[in-house]
Amino acid sequence: MQNWPQNPTDPAFVQNPYPAYEVARAQASVQYWPAYGMTAVFSNTIATAVLRDRRFGREPLEPVSFPAHLEPFYAIEAHSMLELEPPRHKRLRSLVLRAFTSRRIKSLGPEIATLCDELLDQIPGDAPFDLIETYATPIPIIIICRLLGVPEDMAAQLLQWSNDMVAMYQARRDRAIEERAAQAASDFAAFIRSYIAEKRLKPADDLITQLIAAEEDGEKLSTEELISTCILLLNAGHEATVHTIGNGVKTLLEEEVDPVFLDESHIEATVEEIIRFDPPLHIFTRYCYETVEIGRSVFKRGDEIAVMLGAANRDEAVWEHAQRFNPARPVQTNTSFGGGIHFCVGAPLARLELQIAIPKLFARFPDMRIVEAPKYANLYHFHGLERLMLSAND
Repeated sequence: MQNWPQNPTDPAFVQNPYPAYEVARAQASVQYWPAYGMTAVFSNTIATAVLRDRRFGREPLEPVSFPAHLEPFYAIEAHSMLELEPPRHKRLRSLVLRAFTSRRIKSLGPEIATLCDELLDQIPGDAPFDLIETYATPIPIIIICRLLGVPEDMAAQLLQWSNDMVAMYQARRDRAIEERAAQAASDFAAFIRSYIAEKRLKPADDLITQLIAAEEDGEKLSTEELISTCILLLNAGHEATVHTIGNGVKTLLEEEVDPVFLDESHIEATVEEIIRFDPPLHIFTRYCYETVEIGRSVFKRGDEIAVMLGAANRDEAVWEHAQRFNPARPVQTNTSFGGGIHFCVGAPLARLELQIAIPKLFARFPDMRIVEAPKYANLYHFHGLERLMLSAND
């Protein structure tokens, strides 16, 4: 198998990985990536197949050892449905979906709209502002706090714990990052544990109370499963949306997209194109459970696969002129929310937040422009801006 020599922390790659993906896919759809010690999949067809095929999964075949200083972090991971396969995954996901219903998500629309208006009211119209700090970050973290029933005044602390934990998945990970992640996991778990205890005594109309009460075949979530699930929902419930709002607004402004594509009849397709074109997560991994042949590619039992979501979404075999942003293109399923049994449970909420937040921003500031060259943060395999400095006036 051909090696892909790309350094994932190379500054040019962090700023724009797409040319490297395109060259790699043209050379070979599947290559070994020494930097990650994984087999990287660049084609949409193979990526989609790996995400959906049950011969691939999230749990390693053998237990993975980890150093003692990371025990608090992996204690959370051990009960996270994101890291599990059936039957535990099916039970956990079913219980979560009983509380995280599409009706409940849809009902959040007016609340999201009101929050957006309140945040926009605080943005100065006569001075540059950072969209990430003032708008993209508060929206999803406040909404997920409200949904779970966690105090909003804890949002900043929850955000810090979350950022420290998800840094474990970044290519720049080092001992300092690991120690911060372990401490954040310990503190986060202690907070959620105390809050679960409080909700058991004083139930409320929120997701934590519903998760406590939910049953599947007579089984409820254990306390450890509740803690991991709440942390997963808080972490995943904001991270991707923050990056996607920033990436999307940047693209819309740089491409000078016609405002008609932000109206009610076009916004769903526009959001799907934003998610496809510059997604917030560029890798999702799977383990291979048996020898599998897909097309001309062979995956061996025990292989760890890096499904290159950012590359798969720009495959010319699926999207014509895939390197171009085109909100008018017909919507086709992309890989940004994963696929198969691990398809993102929060995708409906993320889409709703994007479909409301982006049009409201442009409606409030129709002459908005970028006033500082945008720079992506060194977060790979996440992909999001350090900040996005805008002026409300042209």
